[in-house]
Formats: sequence, C-alpha cells, structure tokens
Amino acid sequence: MPQLIRVCPDLASFVQLNVHGQESIDFANPAAVKWLNTALLKQFYGLDHWDLPEGYLCPPIPGRADYIHYMADVLAQSNKGKIPTGPAIRALDIGVGANAIYPIIGHREYGWTFIGSDIDPVAIESANKIVQANPVLAGTIECRWQANPAHVFQGILLPGEMVDLVVCNPPFHATPKEAEAESLRKQSNLKQQKVRKSVLNFGGQARELWCEGGEEWFVRRMVAQSESFRDQVLWFSSLVAKQTHLKAIYEALRSVKANMVQTIPMGQGNKSSRLVAWTFQDKTARASWREKRWIKKPKS
Repeated sequence: MPQLIRVCPDLASFVQLNVHGQESIDFANPAAVKWLNTALLKQFYGLDHWDLPEGYLCPPIPGRADYIHYMADVLAQSNKGKIPTGPAIRALDIGVGANAIYPIIGHREYGWTFIGSDIDPVAIESANKIVQANPVLAGTIECRWQANPAHVFQGILLPGEMVDLVVCNPPFHATPKEAEAESLRKQSNLKQQKVRKSVLNFGGQARELWCEGGEEWFVRRMVAQSESFRDQVLWFSSLVAKQTHLKAIYEALRSVKANMVQTIPMGQGNKSSRLVAWTFQDKTARASWREKRWIKKPKS
C-alpha cells in the first residue's frame, strides 16, 4: 500500500487498517475503489491517466488480469506452449466499457493490440480518452461503437478481418431489480450488517449491469452469432458468473458445432467464477492459423 500511495498520493486519505490490522481500503466506498484502481494502473501498467465518467463501472483489476492471463494460456496451447506476444496478436473486447481495462492489461502484459466494442457512445468516448492520454497505449486500441445492440460481431468485425481471441464480460443480471438486490447483498457482506440503500461500490450503468434475459441469454446469443465468424476468430470466450448458466451455454455450443470448448475456473478472494472459451478451428486449422499469423517470415 505505501508503494501505491507513492505513485498516487490521492489514495492515502482512503487507506485504513482492516480487521486483520493490515492497510487496506473500504471496498464499499466507490471513491476508494476508483483511487485504488488508478494507483494499480499507474504502478503496474505504466498509465499516466485513467478516469471514468460519473457512475460508470470501475472494475476490480485482479479479476480482469486473471481473465487475460488465462486466455494467454489458451493461445499458448496453439503455439507449442509459448504465449504469443506482440502487436500481431489482435483481440476483440465485447463491451469494452468506459474503463478499457481488458485492452490496457492485454497490451501492457503481452503487447497485443485490441478492438474494443460497446453499444454506449459515452463509454466509447471515455475509452478513447484513456488511450489518447497515455502514450504507452498509442496505436494499440481501436474503439468501435456498436450501433445495433442486437448484434455482437456484425457491424464490428469487418469482412475478412481476423482476430486471435475474443473476450467478454457480459451483463450479469436480467432486470434492474435483480441488479439492485445483488448490490444490496454485496454491500451487506462488506459492511457485515444489513444495508437497505444500494451504493454501487464498483459503479455501473444500466447497460453494464443488466440486459433482457441476463448473462445466460447474452452468452447464448454470442455463441449463436459466433458461428457466422468462425473463420475470422481463433478463440471466442466469455466470463460466466453463474454456474447454473453453463448447461444452457453448453447446449448452445453443441448446436453450433464448436470444435473445442474449455471451461476455466477463476477465483478472487471469496468470489468464484469461470470463463468459457470455444473455437471452430480443428487442430490442423489452429496450427495453420499459427503459421500464417504468429510466425515471423524471414525477409528475402
């Protein structure tokens, strides 16, 4: 914590001793969470500036980093066990949000380039501002507005445009009431007492937190639409917060005849989750993809 305060002095006023006598922050306080994120991004990812519009999702960074690292391992399976790095590796973040956190981590850890899509123009504007304000991100992240919320890939991926992986953190909830109830539960757990008024400690706009049908419906739709882009993407993936949603998602993957599906458990503190990754490319096609896109050809 002293290291983080050195790079981000504004964090100091939010630091306090927790029940274990360790320096920490009040994770029920949205301002404290935002300054902790700012400090983490400065210290570990070399950002000069990171800010969000009022009320937009302020993501817990360790969990987002886990997702990127797990997907790096998935790519390594098609690269003789070595994680492919550098700008030739291109990723698509579905729902990049105002924070652009997945592209930031993916580029700073592995040198990958990103397309970030979102249905919210304000989020796109914010993500672009973050990229423009940080020289280390220059030319590495392209944000594209999805004009049709019914489409996941169409209107974002151009004809013939190839990406090596897709990441997605879908809206968890099916209704605003469900999102509110979950927020109250989390607040009560953090404060260890009953909370009746919700405060979103990680923020979040309606489109970031819920959609009709919730997480299961969103991922099933993503799976169905991925079939049309089977030759343009090596690995698709999405977070799945609720284990009960897996059965329906697996059925959707069988219906589109995905060649390979991986479910990777994830955990941070008391929270458990998982990511589901799938590809339409068989082993031979994955090897060919590597040869064409990841292997540097000697100059003649």
